[in-house]
Amino acid sequence: MKKLIFMLLLTGSIQGIYAQKAEKKDKFSPNTPLFEELTDVKKKTDKFNLYLNMQGSFDAHFRDGFQEGDFNMHQLRIEAKGNINNWLSYRYRQRLNRSNDANGMIDNLPTSIDYAGIGIQLNEQFSLFAGKQCAAYGGFEFDLNPIDVYQYCDMIDYMSNFMTGLNVGYNITPDQQLNLQILNSRNGSFDSTYGITEDAEGNVPDLKSGKMPLVYTLNWNGNFNNVFKTRWSASIMNEAKNHNMYYYAIGNELNLGKWNAFVDFMYSKEDIDRKGIITSIVGHQGGHNVFDTGYLSVVAKCNYRFLPKWNAFVKGMYETASVTKVSEGVEKGNYRTSWGYLAGIEFYPMETNLHFFVTYVGRCYDFTSRAKALGETDYTTNRVSVGFIWQMPVF
Repeated sequence: MKKLIFMLLLTGSIQGIYAQKAEKKDKFSPNTPLFEELTDVKKKTDKFNLYLNMQGSFDAHFRDGFQEGDFNMHQLRIEAKGNINNWLSYRYRQRLNRSNDANGMIDNLPTSIDYAGIGIQLNEQFSLFAGKQCAAYGGFEFDLNPIDVYQYCDMIDYMSNFMTGLNVGYNITPDQQLNLQILNSRNGSFDSTYGITEDAEGNVPDLKSGKMPLVYTLNWNGNFNNVFKTRWSASIMNEAKNHNMYYYAIGNELNLGKWNAFVDFMYSKEDIDRKGIITSIVGHQGGHNVFDTGYLSVVAKCNYRFLPKWNAFVKGMYETASVTKVSEGVEKGNYRTSWGYLAGIEFYPMETNLHFFVTYVGRCYDFTSRAKALGETDYTTNRVSVGFIWQMPVF
């Protein structure tokens, strides 16, 4: 009888253990990589982490009435990063919905690759990152994961943001960091970047690529008690021999519990029209061929986490595109002012950044009289999107 009772208790205990494991396995932990969920094997290393960054939505487009509705995967990036030991790390990120053609690229890498490099922690204060990377430009929106941005301003949209080079970081204090970065100033060749550069009379200026086509950036990231943060930068880029671009960005963020807001100020002074917006208005044949252009952008966003799983936001953008000097018959002054206005609701069902959203994006483009004389007309676009965003932990 005692043996029978013992066997029954043992059998019940084993069944209970298996039942608990089965129940635990059926419950998905939002912070657990899919590898652990599928194999039930605990990942015990930080040497390899794999993510899939996604932003997908159904978009309804409007311009002078309804245009079309379509499903769109706006962002799809695969990312691998890890810490090999206490001084060596790496990062790799690639866009899966962009061409992988590296032909003609000066760094022999396709523009689909955002990051491909290694990090070295020299000591508590100094660090290095070598390889392809994001430019250390200031501004808080520029610093966000691209999947978290519903609509960039024109300044960032028309930039070359990922280039190859070296970043040197210096921690003044644990909350104050300086970065000195030297990168290639472009991804492709000089001709593919700037195209044919004819003036209004059809003459081709004597422009040649500089012997060191680089961009130099000094960046300051500050944190004051996690309430006020800064992302400031100043950059000088060699566009061509004796022609440079000067770029300044000042980003400020305020965190007050449920409220979060930032304001980014950006200005780009370009000896050659790198953005190409002014060139498209003036209408010279081929390439980025207007000289002495200036672009100003101001972006502001406010988030309100009114419930633990719900966030509401509004965002505004103000931008101008101008010619700073009279050259080749191009009149000095502002040519275009654009406005952007966004609002949305986000729902976070789990502890990770997976969230579903409904957003409205409006853009208004106002041209000055000098631009209208060249055939430009004002117009407005609108978009309503319903979708999801997730940095999915794969491993």
